[in-house]
Amino acid sequence: MKLSKQQVKHPHRDPGFVTGAYSDAVIINGFVFVSGQASVDFQTSEFILGSVEEETRRTLDNIKLILAEAGTSMEHVVKCTAHLSDIADFDRYNAVYATYFPGIKPARTTVQSVLAEGIKVEIDCIAYIPDQQ
Repeated sequence: MKLSKQQVKHPHRDPGFVTGAYSDAVIINGFVFVSGQASVDFQTSEFILGSVEEETRRTLDNIKLILAEAGTSMEHVVKCTAHLSDIADFDRYNAVYATYFPGIKPARTTVQSVLAEGIKVEIDCIAYIPDQQ
């Protein structure tokens, strides 16, 4: 069986902005794999720094938009990996994170990492696309 990959872009991405050798997300075999997202304004390609709560919210809103472009939603996320610049922010990040996932929460790994551009949060995820199952 031949599998084909499909690229997914954030719907507000500035078409002239090239970020590197990766896609915002890739669909294959009924799943969407979302690259690490952060608190970015995709219309201006600028990082929007703020509190860990603000950055978590903007990061998850970006993921939500990418998932919608892929034909799925936060409710279908099965796995997340979250990177925090300071693990001491975990409780504050977690309080916001929990509001984005109705029902059964996805499996998750959260670690402290050195993050670029002074950001506090980066999150990637995997979700299934119900219409492709």
